[in-house]
Amino acid sequence: MSARRRWLGWVIAAAAVLAALAVGIPFIYIHFIEGPPPAPLGLRGGSPAASGHTRPASTSSAGPVAGSVAGSWRVGSGSVVGYRVKEILLGQDNIAVGRTRSVAGHMTIAGGALTQAAFTVQMATIRSDQTQRDAQFDGRIMDVSAYPTGTFSLTGPIRLGLLPAIGTVRAYYATGDLTLHGHTRKVAFTVSAKRTGGSITISGSIPVKFADWSIPNPSFGSFVTTQNHGSLEFLLTFART
Repeated sequence: MSARRRWLGWVIAAAAVLAALAVGIPFIYIHFIEGPPPAPLGLRGGSPAASGHTRPASTSSAGPVAGSVAGSWRVGSGSVVGYRVKEILLGQDNIAVGRTRSVAGHMTIAGGALTQAAFTVQMATIRSDQTQRDAQFDGRIMDVSAYPTGTFSLTGPIRLGLLPAIGTVRAYYATGDLTLHGHTRKVAFTVSAKRTGGSITISGSIPVKFADWSIPNPSFGSFVTTQNHGSLEFLLTFART
């Protein structure tokens, strides 16, 4: 009888060790080996100016009129587009981030407003820190062979008003059409902009509910589970054409 108790004790102890390893190994990998995810794409600069959608900056604090940036602009080097999704990896919270610099786009400023803007991303070039995640993204999730590009097009002008000083970040409200996975949906979100010498940098984050674009949920069995939404984030540097 004592032998059976000892055997049962060993079984319970082994099960406890395996359970601890199942939790501990992913925790150590995510928090100590893999490290924190990349910070969200965004702008740094002077104090944010007032939103162009709700209240224009006062003439005392604003810089030159919007005509000083009028003309055609094109996406240049340093531009990045990607996704950010919260996932649970073997019971541990994690943030999945994939990015690419393979992005092209343009914008037109005329009459004190951003009148046209669009950018296109080559979906097969988006990469994360996990090859298995990338394989799922390219195949089952985004099917990049059938839908090789993702696009955004501005659908309404953004009034710029008086521009803040160079280096100051200002927020605006944007509406547009976002095409992913062969489906186009209208989106609305806030963008931030900053002038730096001869360039203009714009950043933003667009909420994406996967079902709205018929994108399969990124969850992969019980190994990785995700929320039903994520975000498309971008940091685009424009130079005059």
